Amino acid sequence: MTAASIFHVAIDVATRQRDSAQKSLVQVQRSLAFATGQMDQLANYANETEGRWMKSAQVSAAPELLRHHYQFMDRLRQAIDLQHKVLRDLDAQVAEARKRLMTHEIRVRSLEVMLEKNLTKLKIKKARREQGHMDEFAAMQHARRRNQPIYGESP
Repeated sequence: MTAASIFHVAIDVATRQRDSAQKSLVQVQRSLAFATGQMDQLANYANETEGRWMKSAQVSAAPELLRHHYQFMDRLRQAIDLQHKVLRDLDAQVAEARKRLMTHEIRVRSLEVMLEKNLTKLKIKKARREQGHMDEFAAMQHARRRNQPIYGESP
């Protein structure tokens, strides 16, 4: 296997890893967007429930109904707190997925740069080799011409 083909294989593997990391990032971002939507729904529901309660409590507020409302709102606040934790965890996962993706992108790019340098070195080496062959050919031509008598001369 040539050095260039080894680089191509390494670039292919690194590219697949980068693509996988990119898919993971998209999935985590979708999860975060979904969880954010759920959080918004919970917050809106809590606000609407509190607003409705305030309106109905102005008319009449039985102690049993009041206790039920406070219990319900406590549970709703617990759900909101849990959802905040989910959002923090997903934020951390998004940051980690971005970091992994960046690492893979850097690796792909560095392998591509190394391949370009390797190919440039090979081109320079080939050009020098060809130049050497051309110089040798020119030297042989020159030697033949020097050793060949000029038209009209005798050896």
